[in-house]
This record gives sequence, C-alpha cells and structure tokens, in this order.
Amino acid sequence: MAHPIEDYALIGNCETAALVARDGSIDWLCWPRFDGDACFAALLGNPEHGRWQIAPADPGAQITRRYRDDTLVLETEFTTGDGAVTLVDFMPLRDGGKASEVVRLVMGQRGQVAMSCELVLRFNYGSAVPWVTRLEDGALRAIAGPDMTVLRTPVELHGDDLKTVGKFVVSEGETVPFVLSYARSYRDAPPNPIDHMAALSDTEKFWCNWSAGSRATGKWSAPVRRSLITLKALVYHPTGGIVAAPTTSLPEQLGGPRNWDYRYCWLRDATFTLLSLMNGGFYQAARDWREWLLRAVAGRPQQLQIMYGIEGERRLTEFELPWLPGYEGATPVRVGNAASNQLQLDVYGEVMDALYQGRRGGLGALDASFDLQRAMLDHLGEIWRQPDDGIWEVRGGRQHFTYSKVMAWVAFDRAVKLVEEFGLEGPIDSWKAVRQEIHDDICHNAFNSNIGAFTQHYGADTLDASVLLLPLVGFLPPSDPRVQGTVAAIERGLMVDGFVMRYDTQSGKDGLPPGEGAFLACSFWFVDNLVLAGRMPEAEQLFKRLCGLCNDVGLLSEEYDPHAKRLVGNFPQAFSHIAMVNSAHNLVLTDNALKQRAGHHPKSGSAAPSAQG
Repeated sequence: MAHPIEDYALIGNCETAALVARDGSIDWLCWPRFDGDACFAALLGNPEHGRWQIAPADPGAQITRRYRDDTLVLETEFTTGDGAVTLVDFMPLRDGGKASEVVRLVMGQRGQVAMSCELVLRFNYGSAVPWVTRLEDGALRAIAGPDMTVLRTPVELHGDDLKTVGKFVVSEGETVPFVLSYARSYRDAPPNPIDHMAALSDTEKFWCNWSAGSRATGKWSAPVRRSLITLKALVYHPTGGIVAAPTTSLPEQLGGPRNWDYRYCWLRDATFTLLSLMNGGFYQAARDWREWLLRAVAGRPQQLQIMYGIEGERRLTEFELPWLPGYEGATPVRVGNAASNQLQLDVYGEVMDALYQGRRGGLGALDASFDLQRAMLDHLGEIWRQPDDGIWEVRGGRQHFTYSKVMAWVAFDRAVKLVEEFGLEGPIDSWKAVRQEIHDDICHNAFNSNIGAFTQHYGADTLDASVLLLPLVGFLPPSDPRVQGTVAAIERGLMVDGFVMRYDTQSGKDGLPPGEGAFLACSFWFVDNLVLAGRMPEAEQLFKRLCGLCNDVGLLSEEYDPHAKRLVGNFPQAFSHIAMVNSAHNLVLTDNALKQRAGHHPKSGSAAPSAQG
C-alpha cells in the first residue's frame, strides 16, 4: 500500500520525475518523459507494481529528510541503534545523448548500519516484468519491449521471486552508490557508467545557480523559492512546456473516482504561470513557456484545446489501467485525459492575457503572433455566447459558466490594450463593443441578487470559487458591492475549516459522486481578495495556514482534505505552487502586484481601461 501523499518528495531532471517516500522507496517514475509509461507504479498499487527501496534493515529507524539548500537533491537520514546513514537521491540533468538516470548514494555518517535494497522493475505501469541479465562489467540489465534499464552498484545483488535484492553494511565515511540508467532497448549498447560524485556536484551546482535568480519575497522567501524550484522541476526542458503534475490518478477524494491524468500542459495555467515566473525573476523560463504556448495553439482557432502534450501533442486519448488497484483503492486509474476535447471558453482569455502580460513584463514583442491572436478573437466573437464545459472540466453537461464568460471578456480587453499600449493594428472599436456586450451579459445573467453574489453559471443559485478571479483579472473593482457580496458568500458557503472548496459537489452537476478536498489554488485566490479588500492580517493568516499544509520538504498537492487532514490529488501540483508564488508577491508588493494582471479597475459595469504596473 502506498504512503500518504504528503510522505513523498520529488526528484527530477526537467524531463521526468520520481516520487520518493520517507522510507526510501521510489514508488513512482515514468521514463523517459513525464507522460511516459511508469516503471515504478507502487504509488497506484502495491510494491509488486514496481518500486525501488533502499533502507536500513532495522524497520524502527528514525527518519528525517530535507533538500540540500536550494536544490532538488534529496537527503534522507536514517538513524538506528548502530549508527546513522544518509540516502542522497537525485536525477542528473541530461546533456546531449546521455541516458536518463536516478542516482542513489548511501553515505555513512557514524557507526555501521545494515542496509537492504529491493528493486522491483515493472514496465508499462506495473504490468510488464522485464528480462534481467548481467553484463560483462557486472551491471544488471533489464529489458521489456522498447524499455531498458541498467543498474550499476558495488553491492552484490541477486534475483528473488522476480525482484532484485541485496544486503550490505555502510560504515562511517563510506559511500555506496547505486545508478539506474534508462535507454531504449534497441540502442547498440547499454548506457555508459557515470562518475556519481561528479554527477552529484554538477546537479547541485545547476540547482543552486538556477535558484540564485529568485527574487526575495520577505518572510515568505523560503516557501516561494521551494515552489519555484518545484515549478522548474515540472518543466519539460526540450520544449518549455510545464506539466500540471508528474502523476496520474491520485484521487481528489480518497477512495473515489475523481482520478485524472495531470501529466500534460493546461492553457488555463498560462497567465498564472507566466506571472509567477516573471515575478520570481525567471524570465528565460517565462520565455520558454510563452514559446511553447504559441507553438501549441498554432493552427485553426476552431481547434484550440484546453490542454496539450508536453511537446504540443493534441491527441491525449483517455483509457484505464484495470490491473492497478489505485491509490488506497481509488479507481479507475486513468492515462490520458478526455477533457482535452472539451470546449472551455476561458482558454481564449488565458492565451490572450498571457501574451499581453509577457509583452508588458519585458519578454519582448512577438508581432507575428498577433495575426494568430486576431484569428482567435474572430472565432471567439462567434462562439462566446455558447455554453461550455467550464474551468473545472465537469462531465455533467455544458452551462453558461460565469468564469468562462469573464475570460472571454478578458480576451477582448487584452486585445484592446495591445492596440492602445503597443500600437498594434486591429479593429479596436469592434473589440470594445464586444467587450462591453460580454460585460453587460455577465452582470445581467450571472449575478444572483437573492444571494448577493456572482454564481457558478447563468441562472444558478450555486457558488463557484472561480469567480474570485473577477477582481483579479480586472472585470470589476474590489470595491464593487457585487464583488464584496461574492467574496462574503464564498466565505460563508464554500469554506471548510478556513479553506476554500471549488464548488458544492453535492449538487451533482459535475457528473461525478459528491465529495472532494479544498482546492488549494482557490484558497490562495481568497488570500488575493483579502489583500485587495485591505484585510491584510486575515490575508497573512490564511497564507501562513496554507504554507503550513506543505509537507516536510515544502511540497503541495492539488487539494487538502480538511476532515482527514491529508493532502489529496495529484502531487506536487504546479497550480498550487504557482498560486502560492503569486499570493506571496501580492502580500509583499500590494501597491502593484495585484494590478499587474487586472490593471486600473473600471467603474462598476464598465470595461476596464489600460493596465498599469
């Protein structure tokens, strides 16, 4: 059985990532990419579905762990009655044609500690048992179809019931290395050996140098820096695409069916991602993300998707893996994501806003992209009145979702700003007219005077935390009574133990059984609204509580179950860490950070003028 989600730490090489449990077991790793087939899938099943554990023979060892400074090098310290050892786990960044590797170093700190190693390789998400042979240099090679791994270590290992196991003793001052390399089985030769200590030095140097570019955020600098490192780890370096999470099917409801594959790139995260990277001082990563975005959405605007593969792939066919019992029995386990075929109007606004913010943020002009943006606006002008599937990708039928309409407004608003601020050519009078028409439509149909709040969709009496973004994107000022009423209604109706739920799943309108955790990004959006309202002590208190949900190495999942007191959903979740970074900057830079996306707020019921800050 897998560990609690909060018991895992992340290591990665900016192409894929592994989750390491507190007991030294790697329970999840997809090779060669984030969205590749898992060779360790115990996270979604049992040890027999693949894992790699290195730990003391003494099951009662005391365990502490941390990342080395500002890196993704993980140190797990085991203390027994006989001594102490540190397990150092990392993935070197690939250079050129090098293999992808996981390096594990067992370093003796004091005394002598008896250790054990159990390697259970299962390719194809735990279903394929590889054929293991020994190479001339003593390394172990495992092959199943196109996949091949090679394990090099001085420890004597042997096969036992389709596992590779071994015992060894580590003394003070001694380092015992394990290097697992991945390559395609049809290559001419197995991956070459590496210098594990040089790899450690190079990996540590890379992360330290990258982290050094992070801007300070006062007393929140430590969690923000860890969040930015986590975001960097979720970047697929060859393309600049950022996956939402390195996992699939970690449940939003323990034991339930809300299990989705998040190893893809969502357009709705575009502006938030861009702002968090720029605010953090990482302009090259922001440029890479913007360039990925443009490549992904290139083509007919009618074919715009809500998400893409890490190289911009469009076909993300969803299917199930029935041989995996799921995390703590949460089924089905899904690969691919059928929501990629949904209509979500908000993505047009996200793309327009991201490209506008990038230009204003100093990433430089991309004039050639404006033709594509104009074509997108032409199409959006034809379809914005249609119902869609909404930001939360519900599977209960289309509605006129409020947030979707607001982001359609954002698309035309940012187009107007691009013309007014940068001298680009476009039918600005027509865009202004559509912008005003959408604004009036939302204010007339989405505001429920009976509850004094903007609702989830037109004609509804249900709340949705996504409308917290109305003042953040500049649709209405925070002083507008309708905004204040909405914030108050969400505080009354969607808060559980001080954290914000996305919406009331008991309504049954999302096509799934009710029940899920509090959505962490929504809780950070509430922090932002508190800042806008001048409620700074409350904003800081909630932000501090949210940071307190991070596990011992600073990672957050998608949601938090306030009843079970556990992290739930895919992990670590980029959207949660992005929201943390942005909220931290809003708390520290209240004079301009929130204005960065929203601009000068309009009078109630009118369209927003040009952004400032």
